[in-house]
Amino acid sequence: MQTIFSALMGIIQGISEFLPISSSGHLLLGEKLLALAGYDVASSKGLLIMLHMGTLLAVAAVFWKDWVQMLLHPIKNKTLLLLFVASLPALIAMLLLGDFVASTFTGWFLGPAFLITALFLYIAQKLSEKNEKRSGEITMGRALTMGAFQAVALLPGVSRSGSTLLGGILGGLTRSMAAKFSFMMSAPAILGSFLVEAKDAIDTDGLATLFSVDILVGMVFAAVSGFLAIRYMLKLIERISLNRFAVYLVVVGIVVIIFQLTGFAGFPPLSFPAT
Repeated sequence: MQTIFSALMGIIQGISEFLPISSSGHLLLGEKLLALAGYDVASSKGLLIMLHMGTLLAVAAVFWKDWVQMLLHPIKNKTLLLLFVASLPALIAMLLLGDFVASTFTGWFLGPAFLITALFLYIAQKLSEKNEKRSGEITMGRALTMGAFQAVALLPGVSRSGSTLLGGILGGLTRSMAAKFSFMMSAPAILGSFLVEAKDAIDTDGLATLFSVDILVGMVFAAVSGFLAIRYMLKLIERISLNRFAVYLVVVGIVVIIFQLTGFAGFPPLSFPAT
């Protein structure tokens, strides 16, 4: 039974990490709803850590040529430097607001966070429809802008890919280039999160807890579904309306707020946590 739970969580992670709908928010929502079906979510910390590794493998597989070029020619190819610059805002935000960010993973802000993502996507769609000349070049300024939006997406329910896509479009990038750089930005973010969380898990329960059959099944499903999600978005990003995702998130956000107001499935109330 737990293997099925792991597979479902892997699919949720893989799809929602690269579609602009928030993987952290959907994982939190999935945990609470699947717990109603009898799945043991209390021991899912190791699974969540390895799901991130699955999506990291997906990014590596899709953009392997880009990674090879970056590593072989770090001076000529400035993408590695730009990814580092883009990662700085989220790192600074975690250092300054780490406790607050951690508190949001109880789910108390989940409903409004989904609505924030919907608003971001609506704005991104409107901006991309304007007849403005856009560039495919990533500059330091554009990398920092996308990084600032990635910092906002530390909150579960606020999509990292959706936020950084808006940041890229605001900076004057084409949707396709903003999407590609957004997906590549996910690699250092996922890797950093994985290293920190894996170290804590190993110190607490040992390395073997990260490599059970159930967890490995979830990682494989996250990798495969993540690979397909990236391919889907890269092919359709210029043609698909982001408003479709926005409407979906409005519905999900309202439903989650109702869950929070009623206490359904153990959702915490919609209020700031006590300090």
